[in-house]
Amino acid sequence: MSATRTSGGQAISTGRGGTGHRLSGIAVALGCVLFLGGFAWAAIVYRPYTVPTDSMEPTVRPGDKVLAERVSGDQVHRGDIVVFKDKLWGDLPEVKRVVGVGGDTVSCCDAQGRLMVDGKPVQETYLAAPGQASASKFDTKVPKGELFLVGDNRAVSQDSRLRLDDAQRGAVPAGDVKARVEATAWPLGRAGAVARTSAFDGLSGGGASSYGPLRWLLASIVAGVVLILGGAAYPPLAGLFRRRSG
Repeated sequence: MSATRTSGGQAISTGRGGTGHRLSGIAVALGCVLFLGGFAWAAIVYRPYTVPTDSMEPTVRPGDKVLAERVSGDQVHRGDIVVFKDKLWGDLPEVKRVVGVGGDTVSCCDAQGRLMVDGKPVQETYLAAPGQASASKFDTKVPKGELFLVGDNRAVSQDSRLRLDDAQRGAVPAGDVKARVEATAWPLGRAGAVARTSAFDGLSGGGASSYGPLRWLLASIVAGVVLILGGAAYPPLAGLFRRRSG
């Protein structure tokens, strides 16, 4: 409820029911919805993981905290970086890049040292070291419903290339995939979206997946914070202005 006092014959509002106060309340309420909604949605869609080894350098490094979108194995594509857990690979979640999906023939290497998928060379610009895509030569067909996974740091990565003699011929069941890496959250100096590769775009079936909703969720959270702070700051600032102009 607003009240007024007079000064020199003029009425001056001193109450809290003005339009500005109502708008500040709406801003705070809307900010809370955006902030809490964005945060809750992000918690449902994404999960944090710690990169366990140096096999994916320089894309992500050991100890990095990454945000990965929860997806099923049939939602990943060549070029995606995935988090998976397979009993033949150990007890901890692993982080690798998909270079072959069910039905693909993956081999290495062509005359220029490039990885081949279905007979087509793949220009892998994300590798830790330029040159030969793999020190060991191989040629394998990925079974249906499985994925061929390798690390970007080929010199040290323990991946599908080295498991061609096991029961799954190096491939991992798509159902073992837990999430798709989308961003680095820590350390802050490298925080940001993990670059989507275009290396596999020319192949039948397409290349890497598009980004998930993380950017929109972060925008919602940031917008919510701005509205909350701005709305909460209005009443004291308006009061200060009235006192100085009164």
